[in-house]
Amino acid sequence: MLNVPTLWTAFVVNFLALGLIWAYVVRSYPKLDSARFWTASAFMCAPAALFALARIYFGSLVPLLAAASLMTFAICLAAMGVERFYGRRASWRLSGLTVGLTCASIAFFLYVYDNGPLRILCYSLGQALPMAVIARLVLDRRHGPINPGARLAGVLSILIIVIFAARSAGAFIGMDFSFSHSSSGQAAAVLVLIFLSMSLNFGFLLMAVDRLRNEVADLALLDDLTGVANRRHLMQRLTEECARAERSGGAFALLVIDLDGFKLINDTHGHAAGDACLQHFTLMAQTRLRPGDLLARTGGDEFCVVLPSSSLREGAMIARRILQVCRNDAEACAGNDVAIEVSIGVAEWSYDVGAFPDRLMARADQALYTAKKDGKNGYAVFTGESAAPALAPDQIEALVSPPSRQDAAAE
Repeated sequence: MLNVPTLWTAFVVNFLALGLIWAYVVRSYPKLDSARFWTASAFMCAPAALFALARIYFGSLVPLLAAASLMTFAICLAAMGVERFYGRRASWRLSGLTVGLTCASIAFFLYVYDNGPLRILCYSLGQALPMAVIARLVLDRRHGPINPGARLAGVLSILIIVIFAARSAGAFIGMDFSFSHSSSGQAAAVLVLIFLSMSLNFGFLLMAVDRLRNEVADLALLDDLTGVANRRHLMQRLTEECARAERSGGAFALLVIDLDGFKLINDTHGHAAGDACLQHFTLMAQTRLRPGDLLARTGGDEFCVVLPSSSLREGAMIARRILQVCRNDAEACAGNDVAIEVSIGVAEWSYDVGAFPDRLMARADQALYTAKKDGKNGYAVFTGESAAPALAPDQIEALVSPPSRQDAAAE
């Protein structure tokens, strides 16, 4: 038959193994800050269980106090790991206060006023508080959809809190719930807590795996050099926008942008300067886009901008803003600074484009070709079967009506 000492020994071995697993995760993914806290939490549980085991064999109350303090701190570390996982600051002050109050209250009811049920209550409250923090964070929908790992961790945290509450209530009605005694009831309770705590860490591991998988998926949709969307992401977004426009009838616009003279920049100043120009252009362009607009690098010195729920006129206005910020930057260049000039083609989705984004890109490319042919450093819009003449920055005001007060403020 299982007994409490055997189970505490299993607890030590299991959490040492779990700590090694988390340590490997930390080594493999150093940017996952939360894994550091979960590693420390697992390793902290092992000595806590050893002290609980020592209480059984030596009969002293000091190991009991040490075990309670370390176990409470281990759960606080787990809660801080969840806080870091969701981008919050780890609550060291709250954790220290929780551990300190738990340790002081247990010591009081050990040495000043010996009362077993009150010790169990203090111990349970000290561990239930960080468990409640874990449950609140992982089940909070404001962080986005709740993934299976977070849902598992939330449910298990609540179950552990329920067990602590039942243990405290049972202690006050005369039931023996001391984990330092060996009986079938205590063995069953320790076994359940071992299972739940190990499963809770499994939930954390699933959360980490889901986060890492999403990061890998995001990297597959981003351009390595500029950090904006790549061609794959652009085509996915264009396909979605075409399908949405076909269902609702609401149009959207597309800009195709090409950096003028980029090959000359590479040949004259080197590829490092060319890379810097691409990065600088993306920063400038993003300052003139709206929330929800998508800037993508499709290759080399070519970019596209998807403008949801935008007309051809609104697309031309965004093109004007991008041209203007590049023009202002070029005027500010001095010395070894490299001026950036761009040509832009603008097209709008229509019913004959349908669900085929390539058709829309072909129209924007045609407008871009017109802008290039008519002198570069301007933009052209696709209207019907042809593109309207490109405009240089000095001539832009003739095509686009004066911007609204909000547009002027943005510029």
